[in-house]
Amino acid sequence: MKKLTFIMAIAALALGACTPKEQNTALEINNTLSADEIAAARFTPDVMWKMGRLGGAALSPDAQTALYTITRYNMTENRGLTQIYTRDMATNEERELTDNTSNNADAQWSADGKTIYFTSSRSGSTQVWQMNADGSAAKQITDVEGGVEGYGIAPTGDKIFYIKKVHAADVKSSDVHKDMDKSQARIYDDLMARHWNYWDEGEYSHIFVADLTADGVKNDKDILGADAAWDAPLAPYFDVAEIAWSNNGKMLAYTCKPLTGVEYAISTDSDIFIYNTEDGSTLNINKILTNRGMRIMEHVGYDRYPVWSPDDTQLAFCSMATPGYESDKDRLFVYNLASQQSTYLTPDFDHSASNVIWKDNSTLYFLSAIEGTQQICKVDVNGAKVDVITSGDHDIATMSIAGDKCLTTLMTISRDKEIYAADLNSGALTQVSNINAHVYDNVKMGQVQKRWIKTTDGKEMLTWVILPPDFDPAKKYPTLLYCEGGPQSVVSQGWSYRWNFQLMASQGYVVVAPNRRGCPSFGSEWREQISGDYAGQNIQDYLAAIDVVAKEPWCDTDHLGCVGASYGGYSVYYLAGNHDKRFKTFISHCGIFNFESMYGETEELFFINHDYGGNYWDKSNAIAQRSYANSPHKFVDRWDTPIMIITGEYDFRIPYTQSLQAFTAARLKGVDSRLVEFENEGHQVFKPQNSIVWNREFFGWLDKYLK
Repeated sequence: MKKLTFIMAIAALALGACTPKEQNTALEINNTLSADEIAAARFTPDVMWKMGRLGGAALSPDAQTALYTITRYNMTENRGLTQIYTRDMATNEERELTDNTSNNADAQWSADGKTIYFTSSRSGSTQVWQMNADGSAAKQITDVEGGVEGYGIAPTGDKIFYIKKVHAADVKSSDVHKDMDKSQARIYDDLMARHWNYWDEGEYSHIFVADLTADGVKNDKDILGADAAWDAPLAPYFDVAEIAWSNNGKMLAYTCKPLTGVEYAISTDSDIFIYNTEDGSTLNINKILTNRGMRIMEHVGYDRYPVWSPDDTQLAFCSMATPGYESDKDRLFVYNLASQQSTYLTPDFDHSASNVIWKDNSTLYFLSAIEGTQQICKVDVNGAKVDVITSGDHDIATMSIAGDKCLTTLMTISRDKEIYAADLNSGALTQVSNINAHVYDNVKMGQVQKRWIKTTDGKEMLTWVILPPDFDPAKKYPTLLYCEGGPQSVVSQGWSYRWNFQLMASQGYVVVAPNRRGCPSFGSEWREQISGDYAGQNIQDYLAAIDVVAKEPWCDTDHLGCVGASYGGYSVYYLAGNHDKRFKTFISHCGIFNFESMYGETEELFFINHDYGGNYWDKSNAIAQRSYANSPHKFVDRWDTPIMIITGEYDFRIPYTQSLQAFTAARLKGVDSRLVEFENEGHQVFKPQNSIVWNREFFGWLDKYLK
């Protein structure tokens, strides 16, 4: 049920922003607020879709220039456009390097800062291009059939890796029965017939390494092998950050899970491999590792995100200890190539590491979620003591370091990502960009309160309470309990274009967003409590949060609502049968309704094996049996409150059939209910017009019962 990270959500938006027919058609972008929108000063779904969406920002090698992308949307054409920009760090002058005739993304600097590499659809398919740092002399450098899905240029400038789909298995009936070319069946002998939002049709993402010459790309080689029926980088996100060139251009580190079928479905055992471009050999560094000379257990969980030290003698990576647990702590390791030993750097730091960067051969910086925020941290390879550099109620989403300078992108509940300069000594943050000033200067945002609420077992729980703009404590306000998905995902200071707290507040609702048990950034014990106990303390945490806020004189206790998606959607279904008349309406998006059928319908079985405790037929498994006994469908007899159910037809993580079951139960129970099914969306709603429809239905339903 993983919640997509903000970066991946933006990537999905960009990838889904156009179709092949539209790629070379100029797209008019006019994100100016209308006179009526300015007069109303109200944050609405239409205003939200007029915002530019910043990608990650990278400093040039000389730290003088920021390189980044912005994606903007045309609602009428139901698509968006991603363009590349630079910003002079001394003058703050912004320069647009590409135009509105094609999508241009994935921008990165050459090692000398004179060249910018990027992907573009301007030739009809997505290929790798290069241009001068001022945007001139754009030149296509790959011509890969079907286009590339990602790439990376070696720091030496003479090699490239790119990712493309390869046919590695015959699954389609027209492949198996070649004389039946019009047949449209798929044929499987093992699990993982589908994944996230697509059916397995025998094509997988592979890494190709090639020479980069003045005449283009030469000597391409599939380093996984043509018959490898698995992906690198890992499905379903295909994150290029899982691949890294060494600085000397002779080695490529990458993440792979070379498993198929049932093994793939029940395992998170990915490893870090090093491919040697000189002799073609491949080394798996995660099979036997030692920690400061002491042999440790073989790595059996996720190992991902390799990053080379400047001298190429060490490789940092993130590792999860628990097999089958997708949300375990991401531990930071460093592998020494000479000794073939690994050092665990963060055993005393009870938070995860991400976005790891070497500043020099002994110092690493990384991002970490800490108490509902995301901060920059530092660790020394030799001392291994973690220092938290920044502080404040914000999420630092990305980080780039050049010399002594650091560039970040930072967001809050009230503002989308903007570029900030970070002082790595003091932790001071200075805003550099103001991409969406046209929105922030003309609409009002509500106050965000940070509260620590006592739970029923005496713990303190961070809860964000977002008040409507122009809040008047003398008035009564309908109030929403927001149930987070994941379930192991943090309710942080992140900005969302799908579940936007300020958008809810702007419609006149108070939003209560608790970091209930299971949410990361509060230590491992807090995060792990939810696994095998979905209906336990975390549900009590939800109720504690809404009950505390309900005591406020401005809370309209006769008009409380409960909303959520994914695990949050499960929470809504469960609370619909266990809320003691607190709520007047519910909205569940892509939630789990029936645990037993979910076990047979979902794809990554490792997730529910870990979070449910096991399968439903093992009657001797007490943890699993407790999970199935608390499946929401077993409490439908108590359903008596209006409920809206939203789903996407391409959701294969929590299949849309779960939502259909819930809607059927609600209608047969005589509960006022509504089903909104998106035929071209998956677990999330990304497409512009679909988003507007989603918001109209969402707020229309809430207004009907809470106002």
